Amino acid sequence: MTRKNDAWSPATLAAQALGEIDSTTGALIPPIHTATTYERDPDNEYRKGWSYSRSGNPSYQPAEALLTALEGGTETLLFASGLAAATAVVMALRPGDHIVAPSVMYWSLRNWLLGPAVEWGLAVELVDMTDLSAVEKAVRPGCTKLVWVETPANPLWRVTDIAAVAKLAHAAGAKLAVDSTCATPVLTRPLEHGADIVMHSATKYLNGHSDVIAGTVTTAVQDAFWQRIAAIRTQSGGVVGPFEAWLLQRGMRTLFLRVREASASALRIAHHFQHHPKLAEVLYPGLPDHPDHAVAQRQMTGGFGGMLSIRLAGTDAEAQQAAIACAAKVQLWKRATSLGGVESLIEHRASIEGADSPVPPGLLRLSVGIENCDDLIADLGSALES
Repeated sequence: MTRKNDAWSPATLAAQALGEIDSTTGALIPPIHTATTYERDPDNEYRKGWSYSRSGNPSYQPAEALLTALEGGTETLLFASGLAAATAVVMALRPGDHIVAPSVMYWSLRNWLLGPAVEWGLAVELVDMTDLSAVEKAVRPGCTKLVWVETPANPLWRVTDIAAVAKLAHAAGAKLAVDSTCATPVLTRPLEHGADIVMHSATKYLNGHSDVIAGTVTTAVQDAFWQRIAAIRTQSGGVVGPFEAWLLQRGMRTLFLRVREASASALRIAHHFQHHPKLAEVLYPGLPDHPDHAVAQRQMTGGFGGMLSIRLAGTDAEAQQAAIACAAKVQLWKRATSLGGVESLIEHRASIEGADSPVPPGLLRLSVGIENCDDLIADLGSALES
């Protein structure tokens, strides 16, 4: 039973999980349905709506419905991971279709696009999504079927003008999909800016506790393309488990608190270290001298996110050595891959991504958690000085 009030703010919708009450027990927390299969009716139909958990499970519904409301979409699907969600969108295309994607983006998806996607017969073109003239030149009317945007883009944190790219994509007859993992619906609602599809690595901010791997895709309209994405989830088996879906919905209840706290701390940290003598650059869209600050101000509401990067000063070799040494000295920040959890993480990205990475060798990616900001500043400052 849902007690949703249309006047509720998104933060209230998240905290109350749409006001859902279990119709059987009156519980405020949804049950976990572990069943993999369901009984047919005597006439061989499935009138209760469930047949086999690879095509859907009642435990998916609370998280899917909540994210649909937060993004302002019409339907959401959960996947086994963010990569599974993203690749399902791409696999819904046909061999020969053309994709325009960012030159700097989530590394695993970039590698998948340039590898398996090309081998399967898709044409993939990587461009600077913040350069609208480059996007316009790359998009081929009648040929380009998908434009993929990640904003802010990991790990340089450039911000793409979603509305402007949406116009270019739609004029060419292409769909616009936005990876909004780092912005979350707290800061940006891509569908309101003209996007057709929003994808999240729900492992990150949506769950927020580093204990779930999941992905989501939300659509503006349930058209034939969306139906292909849904079929791919069923046919490929890229589904999340019921317990993980339950944990995801639980994590989303505190999404607004966590993202706002992380964003406020990230802004303080960026300002504090902006002119540090050991750093060549602080990359954060909330800084006035960031190249996309004006776009971020217009497109992001309530903050600029909890992600930033710092570049150590010196030659490439010197900067890389200094960055790795700095990461070795922190105590409060944890040296780990991933982002968006309650704990703050630090990572030398070039070491992770390898020789083909566009990431500067002296870059450290910072995922700001919800710890005391003064403690985070002191710990990073001490590491830089030592």
